[in-house]
Amino acid sequence: MSEKDANLSKKFMDQITPKTPFKKNKINGVKKIIAISSGKGGVGKSTIAVNLAIALKNLNYNVGILDADIYGPSIPKMMGIFEKPKSEDGINLIPISKFNIQCMSIGFMVSEDTPMIWRGPMVASTIKTFTGKVLWENIDFLIIDMPPGTGDALLTFSQEIDIDGAVIITTPQDIAIIDVKKGIEMFKRTNVKILGIVENMTSFTSDDGIEHFIFGKDGGKNIASKFNVELLGQIPIDINLRKNSDEGLPFVDQFKDHKVSKLFLEIANKITKIIN
Repeated sequence: MSEKDANLSKKFMDQITPKTPFKKNKINGVKKIIAISSGKGGVGKSTIAVNLAIALKNLNYNVGILDADIYGPSIPKMMGIFEKPKSEDGINLIPISKFNIQCMSIGFMVSEDTPMIWRGPMVASTIKTFTGKVLWENIDFLIIDMPPGTGDALLTFSQEIDIDGAVIITTPQDIAIIDVKKGIEMFKRTNVKILGIVENMTSFTSDDGIEHFIFGKDGGKNIASKFNVELLGQIPIDINLRKNSDEGLPFVDQFKDHKVSKLFLEIANKITKIIN
């Protein structure tokens, strides 16, 4: 893009970006909110969100996870939850507890075969229900699994909820990195602090001990350096990470001493230090 085109693009974005600060709200029962985001789908965002929640729990924090991926909720399957949340007053929802994690998802309300054909106002209404009418109990860290991209749901959360920081998930290849740039810019414009980047599917080590960089190398590291944000960690491809997600048994909970679980623990430690 030429300098002239870049200036024109910036001028256009400045015109459509609100000039007044957003009025952001806290979530009752929650101390800190961490958004897990990705510029595109298919990078393992929900897998990272679930295992990061378990890692934070293993650091002796009270943790909740809110599945805000309205159009493709994955948390019910990944956490092995097949029940609906209860309500004692017919208004407020009680989170479902699993692996000592308090959980809430639109996926608890609808069949996994039901397409979420919703317009913007319906998305906003659902978000307000999840942030205002869920009885979270003494949560130190609420992990919000955001929808991929920079659409209505993500924008509504970023503008209306007082998010303490965002973690952006990417894979190493260039096509994913392009979308990461958009996500970083959106969070900047809504005054959400970027805690760092997690590079997922970094490499695969075959049985002969050779490390294969299937999706390229150091894409997450390079983008973190370019935008002056921290590279929180690089998660390799592990078949059990995928298998356990499909079985509803989070990897970090089942294999606490595995090297991949220790990587998640390191990421969780970095995040708590940055926030606190």
